[in-house]
Amino acid sequence: METPESNFAKLGLTLPPAPKPLGVYKPCLIDGKHLYLSGHGTVKADGSLIIGRIGQDLDMEAGKKAAQQVGLAMLATIKANLGSLNRVKRVIKVLGMVNCVSTFEKHPYIINGCSELFANVWGTDYGVGVRSAVGMGTLPDNIPVEIEAIFELH
Repeated sequence: METPESNFAKLGLTLPPAPKPLGVYKPCLIDGKHLYLSGHGTVKADGSLIIGRIGQDLDMEAGKKAAQQVGLAMLATIKANLGSLNRVKRVIKVLGMVNCVSTFEKHPYIINGCSELFANVWGTDYGVGVRSAVGMGTLPDNIPVEIEAIFELH
């Protein structure tokens, strides 16, 4: 039987360390059957960050890969706090923020990097929720992407 954990294993991707809060907030919060994840950044497997602005330092493909890396950091937080991706039933909402030049207009394409990852982990019925993808003038530490999300738990 396919599970989110087995689906993730098939992707051959590596989770970075679960990010630690850099301010006064919780990385995740469970309220009833919902899991809220705070905004996550582009944490790589070695703990460093992908840095740069889309349309200036990074092209669209690099931006999409950065969004996938944010999704991996979010999965790491889920595993660190819930023990397993299998505890998540579905993705409800994703808010993706893109650090980009003012003329950039393809924010949804960038955030697809995370959304496609979630669809691969939980399947298209449960891994695709509602979503917003917006451009920002800047993001913390000049990361290219920050994403927050809400999930339903089993």
